[in-house]
Amino acid sequence: MHPATIVDGLIFYIGLVILLTFHEFAHAWVAWLCGDDTARLQGRLSLNPIVHIDPIGTVVFPLLMIFTVAGGYLIGWAKPVPINLANFRNPKRDDVLVAMAGPAMNLVLAVVLVGLARLIFIFGSEDVTVQVLHMAQISLLLCLFNLIPVPPLDGSHVLRNFIGMSWETYWNLCRFGIIPVWIVMRIPFVQDVLRTCLNGTLGFLLRCFAFPI
Repeated sequence: MHPATIVDGLIFYIGLVILLTFHEFAHAWVAWLCGDDTARLQGRLSLNPIVHIDPIGTVVFPLLMIFTVAGGYLIGWAKPVPINLANFRNPKRDDVLVAMAGPAMNLVLAVVLVGLARLIFIFGSEDVTVQVLHMAQISLLLCLFNLIPVPPLDGSHVLRNFIGMSWETYWNLCRFGIIPVWIVMRIPFVQDVLRTCLNGTLGFLLRCFAFPI
């Protein structure tokens, strides 16, 4: 493997870990604001990536995909932030707010990264601009991916509250882990919708920052 490929892969991996860290921090922060300090007491209200690392989803799977299979494109995951519904002031509302905090954080980061890329582009560093825009794209993908209403993704919390599903049933579904998500992501229609939303949102942000397209 060419050294430049290894360096690019490592830069991409570090960026992914940072994006996942902010995603989980947002969950923990909003949970704390809503009255649940479970995550804070377990050290998860932190921007330290180590406390959010899942050995498989944050280390093994991403590195294997970056350097062997996916050519630099993948979605990893971090340890879920623990919450206690009993601590929320309004359990149904707060559960949705905490779930949406992660995707919202990734959307905010994407906006910031596109803005940063525009500044870098003005000063003529095209290669760095491309790298930063790549990370903005990944942040948007994390946002949209997590909105899919399939357990254990964040969007499934919104669906659970909307249809009145019990926590017992929901957690039984979550026991299957990433398998249902993997199956859903193999559906061409889902891929097309995700791709369309990703390209549309990124294109909108590029226009907002007057990027030459």
